[in-house]
Parts: sequence; C-alpha cells; structure tokens
Amino acid sequence: MRIIDVVEITQPIASPIRNAYIDFSKMTTSLVAVVTDAYRDGQRVVGYGFNSNGRYGQGGLIRERFRDRILQADPDSLLNVRGDNLDPGKIWSAMMANEKPGGHGERSVAVGTLDMAIWDATAKIAEKPLFRLLAEMKGREANPRVFVYAAGGYYYPGKDLAALRQEMRSYLERGYNVVKMKIGGASIEEDQRRIEAVLAEIGTQAQLAVDVNGRFDLETAIQYAKMLRNYPLFWYEEVGDPLDYALQAALSEFYPGAMATGENLFSHQDARNLLRYGGMRPDRDYLQFDCALSYGLVEYLRTLEVLEQFGWAPSRCIPHGGHQMSLNIAAGLGLGGNESYPDLFQPYGGFPDGVQVQNGHIIMPELPGIGFEGKADLIRIMRELAV
Repeated sequence: MRIIDVVEITQPIASPIRNAYIDFSKMTTSLVAVVTDAYRDGQRVVGYGFNSNGRYGQGGLIRERFRDRILQADPDSLLNVRGDNLDPGKIWSAMMANEKPGGHGERSVAVGTLDMAIWDATAKIAEKPLFRLLAEMKGREANPRVFVYAAGGYYYPGKDLAALRQEMRSYLERGYNVVKMKIGGASIEEDQRRIEAVLAEIGTQAQLAVDVNGRFDLETAIQYAKMLRNYPLFWYEEVGDPLDYALQAALSEFYPGAMATGENLFSHQDARNLLRYGGMRPDRDYLQFDCALSYGLVEYLRTLEVLEQFGWAPSRCIPHGGHQMSLNIAAGLGLGGNESYPDLFQPYGGFPDGVQVQNGHIIMPELPGIGFEGKADLIRIMRELAV
C-alpha cells in the first residue's frame, strides 16, 4: 500500500461579504487529493481535503515542499505497524522533516489541508466513518449527535437591519438555536442597533454570539464589553489580536459572560500560551482551534492533550471553519460542537445531503472517511482532481 500522487488546485471562494478585518472578494482555497493504490468496493481510495476559510490557498507550499516529502518517503515508513493502512502521524512527520520549530503562519495551513485528505483516505481504507475510527483509537464511544451553530451576520453592501433580521430568521427556520453575527466593522452605535435587531428577531428561540475577528485594541474591547454585558449573548468572540494574550486576560475583568477565541492559533504551543496567559476560564469560555488551519488532526490531538493538562474539557472546544472534518472530530473525540455556514463558502461548508439540523444538532451519517461523497456539489469538484 502506498500514496502514488498528491494533487492540488487553488480555487476562488470569492464573495462580497466582509467582517471587521477583511473582505472576501479575492479569497481562495486549496483543494487537494491524496491518491493511494488501495481499492475498496472496486474504487481507488482517494482522500480529499481543503483549507478552512479566512486563509488563502496554499498551492505554492504544498507543491514546492510538502507534496514531494510525502511522495519521496519510503512508502513502508508511512504505514501503520500492521502495514494494512496509512499512519497519519508518520506522514505528518515526513511532511515536517527539515522544518524549524515556530513560525507557524501559512505552513500550518498547508500541512492541515494535506492532513485532512490523509485522514479521509485512512478512514476509507478502514471502511469506517472518520468519527468512528477516532473514537476507536481513543477507546471511547462515538456520539453521532453534534451541536452546530449558524455563522453569518456579515457586513454586505446594502444590507440593512431588515435583511439582517431575515437572515437570522432563516437560520431558526432551518433548525438552529444559536446564531452568530459580525461586529466591529461599524461604529459601536450601529453595531448595538444591529445586535438589538437580531435579538428582537430571535427572541427566546435562539441565542446570539458576536464575533470581532480580532479587530479591537483593549480600550475598544472594553467599551464594547460594557455594552455587550447588558445582553444575554452566547459568547463574545476573538476580541483582539489572537496573540495578544494580555488583552484577552484583561478583558475577562470587564466581561463576565462567555468569551471565545483560538481560530487563529495554529499549534499546540500557541494553545498552551493562550491557556497560560490569556485569562481564559474553563467553566464558561470556548476554544475555537481549527485543525484545517493548524497542522491538521495530528497536531489537534496534541492540542487536546494540552487542554487536559490545564483542566479543560474537550467539550469546551467548538472549532472554527464549518467543515466536515471538524464535525467528525467533534463526534469522535467529544468536542462541544462545530461552526456551520448554512449559506456561505459553498460547496465547502455545510453537511452531506439530507442531513438536517434539529434543535441545534445534526446526526452524523454513516459514510466512510470524512463523508465528502455524501455532498454532491462538493464531491463533484473533488473528483475533477482524481477519482
């Protein structure tokens, strides 16, 4: 058994939406296929992956560094001890050969993209859904029921309060009971009007989370915190620069409600520093590390070990990204749920066809691998790389 090819294509996911920090008009993603010589049900096993939204495609790094390290490695060195399947940990080590520590940046996104495809192939070879394979690895019971929330509420040209309310109402009608909107891209007075409009629309049917996307300095963060603490929010997310742990720690003195951050931290070392210095509170706050941006599931397992050392439960993790990889991790490893994009970043976001949100949860389908084959619009694009 061996990996015989690794294919990458950079694709646009451009959209006129914006958050407090960036617009998505020129955004791209890398789509990858890891082709093996294994067959299941008469079909060649191909693992697929892509990088999470908010970071650009990683084609240069994948093609120039990480692809060749996989293909040039001794094929037997990439297999598990039985020799009957791939070993994602060994492949990860091969990709990271001759890489200095630190400086995670875009490198972590490239490796995370490939890691997703490697786990997809590994679970397909095992003929199991990834979430069940992960649960077996950890000796735990998989829970196919996963909490999901609807992320939206972006700034958009011409989008008024009525349109914002209509968007949030549509999420409730599709079964969500937690919705999220962007703030920090307008004045505090306008954002307050937007928040109050959404709260009036959702009433007691749902809770509202707000996301700053790292825009605020400490003074602005505190100003908003004093306003936001008057509302029953689900969380106040990524308030300042993701590496400004002092800001996050100081803010906890002004905001007693739940906060969330971590989507732009790309290693277990960064996660450890957040827990050491960021003032995060394990009884109420949430961690949003996204495996597709942070060296993949192999590294995410190390991050979960760090959380355990600091007394955090996996259920406090609700990853960023809205992709099926994190859904499988949540179901297999007991995370608290996953972000979801009901309308945005398609066809990469969302669930396999036929999966319905009920009372804020979905049930994982029993599809081999990550389950991309169950999403017709996505697998059609993936199969253009390799079948």
